Amino acid sequence: MKDVAIVAFAQTRHTDHDTGLSEHELIQPVINEVKERTGLKRFGFTCSGSCDYLAGAPFSFVSALDALAAWPPISESHVEMDGAWALYEAWVRLQHGDIDSALVYGFGKSSLGDLRTIMTLQLDPYYLAPLGLDQLSYAALQAAAVGADRQELDEIVRRSRADGRSNPYALDLPDPEDTDFAVQPLKKTDVPPITDGAAAIVLATGDLAGRLCDRPAHIRGIAHRTEPHYLGMRDLAQSVSAADAGRAAGVGKGPVEVAELHAQFPHEEIILRRALELGGDTVINPSGGPSAANPVMATGLIRIGEAARRLHDGSARRAVAHAAGGPCLQQNLVTVLEA
Repeated sequence: MKDVAIVAFAQTRHTDHDTGLSEHELIQPVINEVKERTGLKRFGFTCSGSCDYLAGAPFSFVSALDALAAWPPISESHVEMDGAWALYEAWVRLQHGDIDSALVYGFGKSSLGDLRTIMTLQLDPYYLAPLGLDQLSYAALQAAAVGADRQELDEIVRRSRADGRSNPYALDLPDPEDTDFAVQPLKKTDVPPITDGAAAIVLATGDLAGRLCDRPAHIRGIAHRTEPHYLGMRDLAQSVSAADAGRAAGVGKGPVEVAELHAQFPHEEIILRRALELGGDTVINPSGGPSAANPVMATGLIRIGEAARRLHDGSARRAVAHAAGGPCLQQNLVTVLEA
């Protein structure tokens, strides 16, 4: 296995509304920032993650390439997934050994449309979509299956929003008060905020990583697992795929000081803590997590970047980052980072 490390991470100052920036205008500042931090102008491979449905246009990721100065021609790929899966593809590409650097980015503008309607399009069109299920409906089904104490859920949201207020890139959200239900048993404050944003990460191998970054965040394990699309074929109170991915990535091979979890709803944090067997001394989502900023198609990549940032600044030596996709934590990607 080639030793691959995260050497730079940048993200936008996320907003809860459309600022008028196009996708490539949203991306360009973070691309420029990681280029400046590393001193690299070109990369052996580039991979992005986004969703055409958010932009309402086919191949919207192609126009985003305007932010890259992609001439002379570059080696580039794209996943119609969160940018975390673009990082996974870039990690695999670096294992080939003929290149030593990769640029990864993800972006999304949720403010442009109705996210509940958009996310419904990922459901099976024959059996699930006709039922009228949407993003909150199936999240509420899972929350009911977990059956967590309401006080515990409120505390997770309160902690996440408080941490988010100390994160200059997240949204400034108030502490949750008694609010109406969005879809029982989920309160309105349990629902992640509509967010526009982007993020970028630079990967490097071998000696190059040490030259580009004083404290590289080495990827010691990375694994992706999925489980059935149909909700009725799963136990919604747990995440078998997250547990499998965690074991394959080697989460339990050492202490986990920080875990950045792609938990959009508070009950998902409970499920993921159990699945990854995180102890009480692990700091969960010190960035605020998706409850404080949820730029769809970049949220999972930001979890990896935020975990790496703790290693870059020396505040942690071993961290876990998690990204999710699909209804009710259907797909899970787990990354173990070490200083």
